[in-house]
Amino acid sequence: MRKSVAARTLLLLGVICPVLASAAELYRYVDDRGVVVLDRHGVPPQHISRGYQVLNEQGRVVREVPPAPTAEEFAQLQAQKARAASDAQLLRLYASVEDVERAETRKLSELDSVMGLARGNLQSIRNQHASLRKQAANHERAGRKVPGNLLAQIENLEKEEQSLQRDLKRFEKARADAEVSFASDRQRIAELLGQKQ
Repeated sequence: MRKSVAARTLLLLGVICPVLASAAELYRYVDDRGVVVLDRHGVPPQHISRGYQVLNEQGRVVREVPPAPTAEEFAQLQAQKARAASDAQLLRLYASVEDVERAETRKLSELDSVMGLARGNLQSIRNQHASLRKQAANHERAGRKVPGNLLAQIENLEKEEQSLQRDLKRFEKARADAEVSFASDRQRIAELLGQKQ
């Protein structure tokens, strides 16, 4: 009987002590007028973003919640997170500056091949276009009407030529962008790994 009373008392104390301990906490914050407020019930929502302190029953700070970051500080934190993620990605891709250089060589070689094909196709179309225009000119010189299918072929070749020129400009831009990107990656990897360039 005595043991069960003692056990119940210990159990009750185990439940009550944390409640009493939390009830003894004070929250210290600064209100809208700049006055320091001590409150047992917590910090009102409109004051939480300014930060606050939690005090124990002896008045000692047991926890401090810092103020929410300003818009500028938040932007800096986001930039730091983005930079850290970018650095982690770079370190997964490259183990050294030489790895970056090899990847750059491969990429630029691929783009050069694609541009070479585009230039070859463009020259072929220009040759076909010149040949068809010559045929059309021969018809006109002979006083004949240029056949519709010949005009349609010329028009199609002109469209193909324009399309290839757009592709070639896109490839040239991709190559220039790749050079800039790899230069940046090479420099950052060197910084991260402490290697000289």
